[in-house]
Amino acid sequence: MALFPDPFEALARLQQTMDALRSSDWLNTGPSAAGAFPPVNAFRKGDDYVLIAELPGVARDSVDIQVKGNTIRLSGRKTPRYPEKASLHRRERTFGQFDRSLTLPVEIEADKVQATYADGVLAVLLPRAEHDRPRRITLS
Repeated sequence: MALFPDPFEALARLQQTMDALRSSDWLNTGPSAAGAFPPVNAFRKGDDYVLIAELPGVARDSVDIQVKGNTIRLSGRKTPRYPEKASLHRRERTFGQFDRSLTLPVEIEADKVQATYADGVLAVLLPRAEHDRPRRITLS
């Protein structure tokens, strides 16, 4: 009976754990390992829908919004801003292109979509298309 545990056994267990983590999807979850970017909330407001997206550090002119049918697409670019001649010590925030599409349960009136952007938060009002609204039928 050994008084001390086998260090090679501990290293072998560590290697197995690292292999399992590497083969899982935990590294492929998006910026900062927080999921899809940009994070969005979409909710119904009456017959229409509202989409709220968090875009911290994204310039207003780099955001592109497209609506077709019942799909909204947000795309753009998040670029780093550092002072001139800065020496980067640590970088945890990610940068680059993003492209996100959401499908809604109703068709959207693309000509009436309104969007506002303030303090890194994008709010998009997505009015339901008139021809997609339910109609009340009166009995004769």
